[in-house]
Amino acid sequence: MAKHNVLGQLGEQFAIQYLQRKGYTIIEVDWRFEHKDIDIVAFDNDDNVLVFVEVKTRTSDAFGEPHEAVSRAKMQNLIRCANIFIRQKHYNGNARFDVISLVGHSMPFRLTHIKDAFNSATVYS
Repeated sequence: MAKHNVLGQLGEQFAIQYLQRKGYTIIEVDWRFEHKDIDIVAFDNDDNVLVFVEVKTRTSDAFGEPHEAVSRAKMQNLIRCANIFIRQKHYNGNARFDVISLVGHSMPFRLTHIKDAFNSATVYS
């Protein structure tokens, strides 16, 4: 497996552990539809909302924070994919998109959690 894939998997595992510690229920990991995917689908029990989480992991922030790599095209793909997930699961409630940005070579990573990332700049570390 390529080095960047291993780092990405470690990052996802770290993000899952973080979300669980924060009281989220993990529903799906690496949910796929055709060529699109969602890294983590979770339920934020405090806010009573379904959360689609994009995880970005980098070894360094020398070229910017990892979350800055979430392009408009990636956002549009996530939104499309989330809409398919919602229809398939017959979910009828609130939803949001979060980005978890991780920097480091291994656990523990420096983590930044951006809630409602496509609508705001609310950042949690």
